[in-house]
Parts: sequence; structure tokens; C-alpha cells
Amino acid sequence: MSANNDSLLEAYLFETNSLLEQLDNLVLEAEEKDSFSEDDINTIFRIMHTIKGSSAMMEYNSLMTIAHRVEDLFSIIRDTSIDIVPEEKRSDLFDLLFQSIDFFRQEIDHLQNAEPLTDNIDSLLQKINTFIQQIQGKDTAEGSAEGAAQAAPETPAIPTPSVDPQFPYGLHVFFDEDCGMENLRAFMLVNEIRSFCQEDSFTFEPKGVESDPSTAAEIIEKGFLLCFVRQEDRDSAIHTVTESGFVRTYQTVDCEPVETPPAAPAETVSKAPAAQSAPQKEAPKSTAPSQDNNRHHKESLISVNLSKLDQLAAVVGEIVITESMVSSSPDLKGLKLDTFMKSARQLRKLTDELQDVSMSLRMVPVSSTFQKMHRIVRDMCKKLGKEVKLTLVGEDTEVDKTIVDSIADPIMHIVRNSMDHGIEDTEEERINAGKNPVGEIILSARHTGSEVIIEIIDDGRGVNYDAVLKKAINNGIAYPDVEYSHRDILGFLMEPGFSTNTEVTEFSGRGVGMDVVKRNVEDVGGVINITSEPGQGMTTTLKIPLTMAIMDGMEVAVGTYTFTIPIHNIRQSFKITTNDIIHDASGGEVFKCMGEFYPVVRMRDLFQMDEGVTDVQDGILMWLESGDLSYCLFVDKLCGEQQVVVKPLPSYLNTFNIKRSGIAGCTIMGDGNISIILDVANLYKP
Repeated sequence: MSANNDSLLEAYLFETNSLLEQLDNLVLEAEEKDSFSEDDINTIFRIMHTIKGSSAMMEYNSLMTIAHRVEDLFSIIRDTSIDIVPEEKRSDLFDLLFQSIDFFRQEIDHLQNAEPLTDNIDSLLQKINTFIQQIQGKDTAEGSAEGAAQAAPETPAIPTPSVDPQFPYGLHVFFDEDCGMENLRAFMLVNEIRSFCQEDSFTFEPKGVESDPSTAAEIIEKGFLLCFVRQEDRDSAIHTVTESGFVRTYQTVDCEPVETPPAAPAETVSKAPAAQSAPQKEAPKSTAPSQDNNRHHKESLISVNLSKLDQLAAVVGEIVITESMVSSSPDLKGLKLDTFMKSARQLRKLTDELQDVSMSLRMVPVSSTFQKMHRIVRDMCKKLGKEVKLTLVGEDTEVDKTIVDSIADPIMHIVRNSMDHGIEDTEEERINAGKNPVGEIILSARHTGSEVIIEIIDDGRGVNYDAVLKKAINNGIAYPDVEYSHRDILGFLMEPGFSTNTEVTEFSGRGVGMDVVKRNVEDVGGVINITSEPGQGMTTTLKIPLTMAIMDGMEVAVGTYTFTIPIHNIRQSFKITTNDIIHDASGGEVFKCMGEFYPVVRMRDLFQMDEGVTDVQDGILMWLESGDLSYCLFVDKLCGEQQVVVKPLPSYLNTFNIKRSGIAGCTIMGDGNISIILDVANLYKP
């Protein structure tokens, strides 16, 4: 694929994903109201019209066809009213829209993974067509042509072209505005019609569309007229026009029109009401002011490929490192350089500002991920027969784009678990437990310094500790003669392959895949913690860094080696004496702090280093914490706090499971030396 096609595909995927997200939220809100507002209908029509046009341009026929038919459906609803859909069929309409959204998302996934698109769309297409026929049949049976007639004055009528009596069955077609090359698009229609209709059985105006570009202007102004000898051929042509991705509207025209109300011709197909305004786009109604505001807002935004932001962050990181190397150059030691130092301080200030701006460009609210959970809860409520509401808190909390993408799947998995096995199966069960019949899942996010805390809370059954422990013993990861705390038992849930589920369902049971959830969270430098009160519910807490590119770290030294510890993992530092260290029964060292005992880990012994102090009163003890893990790390000295640029380790080192050894990455210091960044969660295992 050429670079130009790559950029087109990238733009198509971005636009379509954005539209589908907007559509999903719109339909969810409309389902709660059990109806669509006029603005909702217009928005859905425009979204489908856009997806249809862009899919046709990319020659994705399956997406174009489905979008076109959904557009037809909402063209009918728009040109009459939502009342054309009976109340008993509203749920079918919502289900149909959600099925269409799922289809589009499935196809988008195929495109993103370079997989072929789905060829067979007959099932979904038939559902849409059947629904259209049902509401059109209701419209005819109840004589709602009167409603269409009342709506007709909003748009001017199309000037009716003259039809040759020898070709009495006409089809007047208007293409999408600004679609371009209207003459060639007309020629494409003619070629399609030639595949099933004899050359002398139809004619078209204007002539010469295949060779005369000037006919495009005439088509824009007057439309493209196709005329047939037989009505059957025109009916087949209507199908061809409907399948086309660039036709805005069409209308049948007979040599001797049937006497019918002018606003609703009896032979006009589902697009006929829209056809009355064919020469111009639909006139904006009550939404005009907001459309203007939105247009102004959109003009102030620009979409940028994430890879370019990654490149920018890398360059800014190099600038930070270089600036530090220049300012800390050993060649400057002992020199009195007041002017230089003043300029260096100004450079540091500007570098910090540049760093902050470059990082802010990557920060996005978690709302996009949170909003997707509404759909998960909605679908599972229908399939499981439960009634559950989802409450979102702190949607505007911002996190690095890469991290947001990485935690989307873990959050979805945890929400599924809460829906499937957390919330009680029946309302009676909840009422008997003294709870609201409607279950609740709370999804919240908040900032705490350099971290974001995300909590998924359900008010369901909670964890059955006895069942989990029994399963753990059966799996060989726990021992029957050992007494385990509730925290230990909850830890079993995140062991690979662990589950208390007794039957296979399409949804994950508690524990199924939780090891993957834990690994995904840890891969972005985060930690996961579970708490549960039997009968009251369960809370899963994710602590994740705001960004993985730049962090505040404390430089520590062991001998001539330097290490960096993330500031958010440091609770306190102590200068102690030998008497402050307690030895346990196994000979291990323990330090007492605030009434609690914490194991002491010597950095020198941990990495089997030849250098470093051995007497505790000559070094520094650092109280570290990550999730539920707390311990004290003994190092030689603290070198100072600074903001560091995180550099990933070479991929080949992953074969040595280096991250599990407590090494998260590295950074380049001001003097050009490399400092290893420690992963506090994996540095020490009790």
C-alpha cells in the first residue's frame, strides 16, 4: 500500500471510530428515553451518510451498503417522525442500531489487523430491509401520508423533468454534494444498468457523460435522468441506485403521473420525501446555532498521529538529557561563569516548560474508555436478565494516551466479571439481602500526584473466601494446613488459569484472565489490588502512572553504581543504627516503623554487587511501597531528586525476564552515565 493510501486509511479509521463512538453513546441515551429526539435522528442520518460516503471512496462495499440502508431507514423517520416506529418496535430499532454498530466495529478491526472484510452481510441487510418494510407498511395502512404532506412544505419540490413517451418510466437521480466527477459517477450507473438491461431499452440525460466533463455541472444542477421502456427494468435500476455509495436521493418520474398528493408520490421509494429537496442539502432546523458552535470548535482542533507524539517525546527527552549534560559538564567545575549559569537556569526553565507541553499533548481523558462500559453493561443486562446501572465518576481525569489504550481491556474484563458473577442473579436475591433491586457498578478515576487511581466497585455478592481457598488448594497453589489471610486468598484470583467458575459461559468468571489483567496493568508500570466484603461487593483498584515517558525519580548510589527509584514509591528515608535492625527466626533483617515491621532488602546483596557499604549506620534505609507490598531498601546514599526520561531496555533482554527481576528501564543522567530504573513491585518478593 502506498504512503498516500496509508494516510487515507488512517484518516478513514480515525473518523469512523470517532463517529461510531458518538453513535454508540447517542443510542444508549436514546434507549434510556425509549425514543429519539429530532436532533438524534438528524445526527444518526448524518453519521451514516458520512460513513457511507467515506466507505464508498475507500471501496469498502460491505460497510457502504449497511450504512446506506441505515441512512435510508432514518431518512424515512426524519421525513415523517419517530412516531412512524410503533412503541412495541422501538426496542427492535435500538437492537438493530447496536447490531449495525457492532458490524462496523468488527469491520474496522479487520481493517486495522489487515484482514479481509466480511463478504456476507445478507443477514444484517435483511433485518434492516425488513424493518424498513414494516414501518412503511404501517405508514401506508394508517394513511400517514397526511403526516408526510404536512412535512412537505419544509422543502421545495424538485422540478420534474420531461419524460420521453417511448421511455415512460423515469428515475431522477441526484448525487452527493461535492462528491466530484458527477459525469463519471453517472457513467458508472449506466454501465451497471447495461448488465441487466438492453441498450435500446433505456436512455439517459445528459448524453456523453463518459467523455464530456462539462456534463458534471448539468448533473449537479438538474440531476441525472434515467428512462426505461419497462417498469421492471426501472425497479432493477432502483436497486442499483440504492446500492451505490454516492447517490444522495432519487425519485421515480412517469410519463403520465398518477394522481396523488404532490407531497408524497405513491411510487416514490423510501427516499422520496428527501428527494423533494434534492438540489440542496437538508435545511438546518433548531440545531443551527449549536452546529455553528461545533463547527467553530472543530476548527480549533487538529488530529495528530500518536507516532508523531512519540517522536516528539523522544526528541524532548534527548533535549532534557543534553541540557543536563551541558550544565553538569566536568569541564565547568571550578570556573566562575555567572552569565553562563544564568543562561543555563533559563534554559532549564524553558526545557521544563517544553517537557510539560509535550507531555500534555499525550494526555487524554479516560471518558472514552469509561463510556464504552455503558455498552458492555447494557448488552450483559439483556443477555443475563439482570438490571444494573453503571455510575461514572471522574471521567475527565487525564492519562497518557498509551496507558489509556492499555488499560481499556483490563477495565472491560473487570466490569464483565462484576456483571456476570458479582451482581446477584435475581432481584429477589438482592431484596432478601436488603439491597436495592437494581445493582450498581461504579467506575471512578482520580489523580493522586503522579498516579491515577481507577476503581471498579460493585455492590454484588462479594468473594466467597472459602470457595476460593478450596479451589486454590485443589489447584496446588495453596496448602490445607496453612492459615491464609483474606488478602492472600484474593491474591489467588490473579494466579494463571485460576477460576471458581463451575460452568463455561460466554463471559469471564471471577479469576478467568485476571492474571492477564494483572500483567497488562503491570506492563504500564501500574499495580492492581482487590478488596471484598462477602455479601456487600467487591472493589478492584488500579494504580497507574500518568505517563510512562518521563517520571520524577530519586537517584541512589550503591558503590559506583547509580539507580533511580520512582518518587511515588518512596514513603520515607531513615538514617539508622545497628540497634534499629531486628533479626527474625530465619535470620532475615526487619525494621520497625509506625508500629509495623518491614523486611529489609540490601541492594548490594540483591544484585550480588562487589561494591557498597555493609554497615547499616553508614548507609540509608528507604521505606518503599507498591500496592500492598511494603519493605525497606538499604542503599549507600541518596544523590538527589530529578525528573528523568524513561528509556526502554532492548527487547532481547526480555528473554531473561529482566522486568520480573525489578528492573523497569533505564535513564541517562546529566554526566552521560546510565542509571537503572527500579521496579519496586518486582524488586522484592516476600
